[in-house]
Amino acid sequence: MLIAEKPKQRNRAKTIPESLIYEVIDGKPLYYEGYKDVLANKKTSEEIIGASGLQSFIIQYLLEVLYLKIGQKKYHFLTNEIGTYLDKNNNLSGDIYIYDKSTLSPDKINTHYVEVAPKIAIEIDIRIDLSDEKDFGYVFTKTHKLLDFGVEKVLWIFTKHQKVMVAIKDQDWLTKNWNQEIELLDGEYFNIGKFLADEGVGQ
Repeated sequence: MLIAEKPKQRNRAKTIPESLIYEVIDGKPLYYEGYKDVLANKKTSEEIIGASGLQSFIIQYLLEVLYLKIGQKKYHFLTNEIGTYLDKNNNLSGDIYIYDKSTLSPDKINTHYVEVAPKIAIEIDIRIDLSDEKDFGYVFTKTHKLLDFGVEKVLWIFTKHQKVMVAIKDQDWLTKNWNQEIELLDGEYFNIGKFLADEGVGQ
């Protein structure tokens, strides 16, 4: 992973395994939430890297909407912390990224991070350590990075607060309760609150 850091940050990075880096923004490595417990041998890296059951259940639901209602004729639906290379100082990771097939053509799919912008980026919860006060603007910084990269819409789903933030370039960003009908793509909507209630999943 490409990391451009100040000397002090380089020294710190030497003591932290690269496997605990979730992504890099402006040359700064951002570590998985709970990485300090791994360093202290209180948890394994697998325990902090994996998604929660609720996060995974929501991803399954959104993928069902995409596959069953929209289909793959025009789009690729990539998940599993898809890596996106913006430039040498910015490597981002995402939960579900939707690509237009004309943009993510076969010749651009390889063993490296994807280097083209998805049409829509979906993020579920903040997965990085926020013990550093400077990192509390992470959601806004990452969202701006994605929109400036060419993403048309960024959706942030926050399970703790049951909210969905909808960010579209050059428009006001909206935050909605997740029991509302929210457009996903091409006139198809999702409603997380209703889905969880129908499935009998407590919140």
